[in-house]
Amino acid sequence: MNLDYLFYRFSKSKFRSKFHLSDKDIDYINKKGMDKIREHAYDFISKRLGPEVIENDGKQTPWRGHPVFVAQHATGCCCRGCLEKWHGIKKGHKLSDKEIDYIVSVIMEYIRREYEKKP
Repeated sequence: MNLDYLFYRFSKSKFRSKFHLSDKDIDYINKKGMDKIREHAYDFISKRLGPEVIENDGKQTPWRGHPVFVAQHATGCCCRGCLEKWHGIKKGHKLSDKEIDYIVSVIMEYIRREYEKKP
């Protein structure tokens, strides 16, 4: 999927468009670096969204506390239901490496765009 079009769709969603990285998130990115944030994204997605069955699906992603969590909500990568709705990734199967790579790329693109907006 074209990421520019996907981000355009997010901008038209009242819910998705309300999420933005906080100054604390930006400070965390500055401290850790984008490579470490990407590692965290892979870890969170693999463990929280990757399994075939997720016991607390729809409630597994905190609202804040890490830039990746904010990005997950902003990009519809927060639960398997949203992944299906926004990205066409069906529920009920273990995520493939290709699907995880795609999700992380969407999350990191959101973080990059938000990061570049901040002074």
